[in-house]
Amino acid sequence: MLFEKRFWAGIEDGSITLTFRRWKRRQAVAGRSYRTGAGIIDVLAVDIVDPASISDGDARAAGYPDAASLVYELRGDDTLPTYRIEFRRSDRSDPRAELARESELDHDERAEIDRRLDRLDQASRSGAWTRDTLRLIGEHPARRAGDLAAMMGRERDDFKADVRKLKNLGLTESLDIGYQLSPRGRAYLADPS
Repeated sequence: MLFEKRFWAGIEDGSITLTFRRWKRRQAVAGRSYRTGAGIIDVLAVDIVDPASISDGDARAAGYPDAASLVYELRGDDTLPTYRIEFRRSDRSDPRAELARESELDHDERAEIDRRLDRLDQASRSGAWTRDTLRLIGEHPARRAGDLAAMMGRERDDFKADVRKLKNLGLTESLDIGYQLSPRGRAYLADPS
């Protein structure tokens, strides 16, 4: 679930426990966990509400000073249903972060990474990109995504979406600016067998 960066600290410290979204159909389910930029959250409830019924207290729990500010910033067509999503920060760590910390790979783990990267390359309309992207991030850590995308002759947003796929495999880590290889990513590139 995506949150603007300005909400991450509140999600991390537990002061933000609500979000409101306009969706065509429900995109979150109570009882499930979702990744955010601030870590994993556990969704407790998802209800359709009338935006006029949003209280100032609910707005503060969503990171806004008052209900008027929250309703003003709601994105999407105002004819769509407005969902009130109640959540808490999960005690569980992000499995991608745990995976990324692995600094030694056995033969089977390496073969699984190869298989997953090959599948991403085959699904791409622009051809193989995974290993070149890993090498580029390794050579230019903390470089802006737009700069890295230009070095590969790609659009920034498409490049960032692809780097997220590598992060899901535990091979890269996001920084405030740019990316770096994770210990797992460095281990993978260190042994090209």
